[in-house]
Amino acid sequence: MAIDRAGLAAFLRHRREALQPEDIGLPRGPRRRTTGLRREEVAARCNMSADYYARLEQERGPHPSEQMVAAIAQGLHLSLDERDHLFRLAGHSPPARGVLSEHVSPGLARIFDRLQDTPAEIVTELGETLRQTPLGVALTGDASRYTGPERSLGYRWFADPGSRALYHPDDHAFLGRMFASGLREALTRHGQGSRAAHYTELLLARSAEFRAVWEAQEIGLRPHEVKRYVHPSVGLLELHCQTLLDPFQSHFLLVYTATPGSESYEKLQLLSVIGTAALPG
Repeated sequence: MAIDRAGLAAFLRHRREALQPEDIGLPRGPRRRTTGLRREEVAARCNMSADYYARLEQERGPHPSEQMVAAIAQGLHLSLDERDHLFRLAGHSPPARGVLSEHVSPGLARIFDRLQDTPAEIVTELGETLRQTPLGVALTGDASRYTGPERSLGYRWFADPGSRALYHPDDHAFLGRMFASGLREALTRHGQGSRAAHYTELLLARSAEFRAVWEAQEIGLRPHEVKRYVHPSVGLLELHCQTLLDPFQSHFLLVYTATPGSESYEKLQLLSVIGTAALPG
């Protein structure tokens, strides 16, 4: 497919001008004259230079890669239909939809963008983190560094026991059962040839612990109301986790809060200052 530079530039300009600062959690300053977002604001959200993005709107510059187009679609809060249109304008075939899609819906993205001072993340049904707030990174580490099956927390739980260090030891047995239960649900729902089936095969070959838990045939286990983390900097944190589901994409928005006035609440405030300094690489 050939790139449609004029169509791509016009579409990007239109979507940028339609998106308001409040839509992405930015304050509207009194001197703002730009209609919609500024180019540099979009570029920052897409992790690219302002010059690179500007050239796309000016019908010039390099042919954007699929990764760049996906980042722009996410940064502009595009719907799936708009995302697919953007890919075609850029000369690429649109990615898969549904459970394989990593495109966060505009509605879920708008909520997420308003939670920048709260630990929050968007994950797939297999526990693959798609987005994290800064305080979410400070709480559990930067999940974007993982690739392949290791992107799934459930997979890491059995393949890399070191990943359990952030969780209270008394919860380990239940969490292992819960991750296996969730993987079984996904496998049943999507069948052989799915990513869930691939992860299951890998873990059955790799982990005796997983094989034992898997043979129990448990299904439907859900997280406890309170999650307990043992953070290397602030120690024990007891956090409530609220979940919002996007049923069309099988994505979950997880928001972690502490009871006001509690020790965990004070520690969470401290963590917002410390950031990621104390977390392992």
